[in-house]
Amino acid sequence: MYSSFIDSVSGLMDFCSYFGAALGFVILFFIVYCAMTPYNELRLIRSGNTSAAISLGGALLGFVLPLYSAITHSVSFIDMLIWAMIAMLVQVATFGSVRLLFKRLVRDIEDDHTAAATLLAFCSVSIGLLNAACMTF
Repeated sequence: MYSSFIDSVSGLMDFCSYFGAALGFVILFFIVYCAMTPYNELRLIRSGNTSAAISLGGALLGFVLPLYSAITHSVSFIDMLIWAMIAMLVQVATFGSVRLLFKRLVRDIEDDHTAAATLLAFCSVSIGLLNAACMTF
């Protein structure tokens, strides 16, 4: 009985390592993403701007999807960290690319135009899914 319990929790330290690193990466992504956008997401969201919440939520989901894949498919902890960084770079580049294609994107999100925010969120999630699929090494 005791040995089956030990067997059950033998992976607890690995779980804590991966989960802690994943949470750290989500926080880091949140900070980097908010710093690189020309508007203050938190201020906009606190003031009731739905567009800022939609676009930030899509970016977070677009990052977490490949992060999940990196955790699932990595061959080591260091490997997961490397692919998590790649996932972050891809998601940041996605915002930059959509911003280049849609010149009014920043202004539209600040003005709470949900169509622009929804497009950005769907682009973020779509690229996140592709990014995750490519991490099936």
